[in-house]
Amino acid sequence: MFKKLKKTKTSRDAKICVSALIDPKKIPQHIAIIMDGNGRWAQKRGLPRNYGHKKGVDTLRRIIKACQDLNVKYLSVYAFSTENWRRQKKEVDFLMELLQESIKKELAALSADNPVKVKFFGRITELTSSLQKMISKAEESTQAHSGLQLNIMLNYGSRAEIVDACKKILEDKIPSAQLNEEVFSRYLYTAELPAPDLLIRTSGEFRLSNFLLWQIAYSELWITPKLWPDLQKNDLIEAIADFQHRQRRFGAER
Repeated sequence: MFKKLKKTKTSRDAKICVSALIDPKKIPQHIAIIMDGNGRWAQKRGLPRNYGHKKGVDTLRRIIKACQDLNVKYLSVYAFSTENWRRQKKEVDFLMELLQESIKKELAALSADNPVKVKFFGRITELTSSLQKMISKAEESTQAHSGLQLNIMLNYGSRAEIVDACKKILEDKIPSAQLNEEVFSRYLYTAELPAPDLLIRTSGEFRLSNFLLWQIAYSELWITPKLWPDLQKNDLIEAIADFQHRQRRFGAER
């Protein structure tokens, strides 16, 4: 299906091939991704797991650019879950260092020519003060950018998000008669975001891993056996093409 796309030599030819595969008027406005498989990618090659995490950063950069090219409005990625703290301390420490290094490096690359707006969601206050400062700087310095909004889910867990929302509702003393789905959604970390249209998971695992459980109630799911470091723009195009051929009923008959 994608052989022609891979063989094209010019950006103009590539755009023609892409337009033949997907309808630019039906691009999902919000894509969420569970970036899974970094460690396994490295282990398959006899490399340390940390090398897979580094390659995963390269893939994220590639997918961000692809989303910009396709005019996706929101990209939400699962960077570090509340459960990931259970991993070996050595790996967790490396991930935190890699995150800080990546924020610093990628932030320097953002400009008027690359106007990505960056937002972080999760229990950010539980992170180190130095990382919190970097996160604040990243959000503040890109706040005026009008291009793709990159949502980085960090120290994030959907169950924790729902519990935190319930606590805020109790603190605000919202009467039960006034509480409905719309009101509840306003108390989630992601209150400002539209629900994801498409959820992509790499590594072939058929589970949601505590990611955006409330928000993806009616998202379309696309699962690929490819490990995250191997994901290419063509895979994203394939996922969008598949999305565009589905009928979204939202519980109603059609």
